[in-house]
Amino acid sequence: MPPPVCPAAAEPGFAGLALVLLAGGQGTRFGGGKLKAPLAGHPLAHHAAAMLGALPFAFRLAVIGPDVPDLSELGYRAVPLDPPGAPQSRSLALGVAAAQADGARAVLVALADMPLVPAEHIRALVAAFDGDRIATEAQGTIMPPAIFGARHFAALTALAGDRGGAARLNGAAAVALDPMLALDVDTPEDLARAAAWLAA
Repeated sequence: MPPPVCPAAAEPGFAGLALVLLAGGQGTRFGGGKLKAPLAGHPLAHHAAAMLGALPFAFRLAVIGPDVPDLSELGYRAVPLDPPGAPQSRSLALGVAAAQADGARAVLVALADMPLVPAEHIRALVAAFDGDRIATEAQGTIMPPAIFGARHFAALTALAGDRGGAARLNGAAAVALDPMLALDVDTPEDLARAAAWLAA
């Protein structure tokens, strides 16, 4: 089955850019089932997936574990995390390898448990991307969402451990994001904070 391709993918900056949504974590600090947890009437994973899915990426890939809601209706092709429960570096490696096989010139890596990142921030990252790499910065911390050019694909697919691509972002340019919008939901308390922000 061919990867989903958005007809508007030729929009400046998005041409050849693949989205890799990492949704394979076990959510152990949350108590399990994190990405299916309800947030403002939808599963947690739906918020980031829907926002990103509305943007004109050339390819949309979701690296998924067993506790992830179906994202196919949002235009994603599923890449099962193998083996289940593998660390984030494995999720990233699988997603980047799939994007490379699709012919992507770069990948935007995003996390399914960051529900508050706005589309405007993603567009700012794409606009500032110079072909190498660019990341998000919140209160001095460099993090995803981040874009990696093709020159980084080999290193990303060879990563090991639980830190994903963090080491590859050392010294990268970054676009600032409000710390609240950069919330990474790890615990039920984090989910409650996200719910309060959305309600407000």
